[in-house]
Amino acid sequence: MTSESDPPADAREWLASRRSFLTLGGLAATGVVLGFGATGCGTAKTGKSSGGSKGRAGAAGETLFVAGFQWGPPKTFNPLAASPDWPTAQFQSQLIYETLLRFDMRDGSLHPGLAKGLEQPDPQTMKLALQDGTKWSDGSDLTADDVVFTFGLGKTAAVTFSTVWNYIDSVTAPDPRTVQFKLKTNPYNPGFVKNFICATNIVPKAVFSKLAPDKVTSEPNLQPVGSGPFLLDKFDQTQVNLKRNDNYWGNGVFGKPPMATINHPIFKSNNDGDLKLESGEIDASQQFTAQIWKMWEAGKPVGTWLTKKPYHLPGNLPLLIINLNKKGLNNVKVRQAIAYAINYPNIATTAMSDYSEPANASLIIPSGYESKFYDSAAVAAEGWKYDKAKAIDILENELKAKKGSDGIYVLPDGTKLGGWKLITPTGWTDWNTTCEIVAKSAKEAGIGISTEFPQFPTMFAALQNGNFDLAMFNYTGVGPASPWIRFRDAMDDRGVPAPGKTSFWNYNRFKDPQVPSLLDAAAGAKTDADAKAAYDKLDAIYRQNIPVIPLMYRPLEFFEFNQSNWTNFPTDANPYAPPMWQGAGIEWLFKIKRVGS
Repeated sequence: MTSESDPPADAREWLASRRSFLTLGGLAATGVVLGFGATGCGTAKTGKSSGGSKGRAGAAGETLFVAGFQWGPPKTFNPLAASPDWPTAQFQSQLIYETLLRFDMRDGSLHPGLAKGLEQPDPQTMKLALQDGTKWSDGSDLTADDVVFTFGLGKTAAVTFSTVWNYIDSVTAPDPRTVQFKLKTNPYNPGFVKNFICATNIVPKAVFSKLAPDKVTSEPNLQPVGSGPFLLDKFDQTQVNLKRNDNYWGNGVFGKPPMATINHPIFKSNNDGDLKLESGEIDASQQFTAQIWKMWEAGKPVGTWLTKKPYHLPGNLPLLIINLNKKGLNNVKVRQAIAYAINYPNIATTAMSDYSEPANASLIIPSGYESKFYDSAAVAAEGWKYDKAKAIDILENELKAKKGSDGIYVLPDGTKLGGWKLITPTGWTDWNTTCEIVAKSAKEAGIGISTEFPQFPTMFAALQNGNFDLAMFNYTGVGPASPWIRFRDAMDDRGVPAPGKTSFWNYNRFKDPQVPSLLDAAAGAKTDADAKAAYDKLDAIYRQNIPVIPLMYRPLEFFEFNQSNWTNFPTDANPYAPPMWQGAGIEWLFKIKRVGS
């Protein structure tokens, strides 16, 4: 079992969505293990692929082409690996592996998956009945014993969902079709447990029980036995191709997918994917495509969830994380001046291509599922917005700072408000542009910030160890445990080591004595009103201290489509499924229609 300082189970939610991280490479393929197939093999099964990355492949165009998840040659299809390849990662479409329930970001509802639903007969008990007839792709039964085994790996192997055991006492199978979770009384956090129920891919005990604990995450699993509607067909450095599992247990529950194959071409750049989406060679995409509305203005049958700004539903809140141990930055009034200095409308329009509204002074996303916890009046009264004159007023009249010959303010004690570097990973172009806007805005107000874009491993290590001045990075996006988990990530010092050691949240080591009890109150709240009361206080403490500054609202995932070959994608006007790939987003896969069918 891992400790409270282990990485949160959803740490890969944003990592998996960033193409730069995916190119870092997966785990090395090692040896042959029973049930997994040969290492280094380029096909999951012998025989000709039923799809391809060039043109419209498959019988009568029965292939759905997708993009935006895979940016390098596949190395592992093990859903328990640190960075699995598409489509087996924790926060990707449940095409091969499935979860018990599926989260809908629009309203926070939990849709059926392998389980029919969740019952909570008492505060400490969660019961889930499996769907009738659940089976693995090899024809064997998928039972509650597989679920118990999967979650049990969190006690013995270095899997991403190990942290769930800080909140549960047991996972048991009262009968072959029922799974029961017993929650701890202290800490009590049913939302966080639901987060794991929705995010943990269930694996077959018959296959993974043959692996030693130290091999559970490193086995490449090149012939995956899953429970989902598709099978791995072929993969190489140019594509990953899936073929429909016509014996899928869920055909009678969810319907039969209309496409015979799903193909993910592996592009070298976003631009390649943009061109293919515009031409109709890609049907649906999850990559950042700037000014996508220009495609439909040019007559292309391209669409997004919304036809007007911000085009996508917000689900993430990238932040300016401030090192509270750096001289000058440890002054809350300096942080407040920076908050007023940042040109948020420019970030929304330029860096985010109008896919974001200007960010507000709250750790709660003001629309969608989290909106019920958002206090717009308090944000307006206590928060900030872009106001360069206000930033200068704080510097000159409240801090009594004087501007030096270089245009940068200096505090009365001689502390120069500059020389600070703002870091974020290289190649994350929308974030790189955002950082340049932050630096320019700060300079215009007399605060000296420069940008530096290291490779991801270098940048992330500096962030985790507290070896930075300012950084742009994500905490957790919308999910069953939000906004609790975002407040935890940004403000909870429990389980966070001192600077110089690796932290998995609260990278700037913020501390406030009121935060832990308020987080516990929010986690254990019996009603939304009780939870909101705790979140109101947490958000007020946040605005009083400003340890981080929201910079934009980013989609949880980008959801873009071209209807040249497939139609009936969900939109705000046709909202039968959420604009997601993960979780409940898989529902649209069963409902889109082939043109001419």
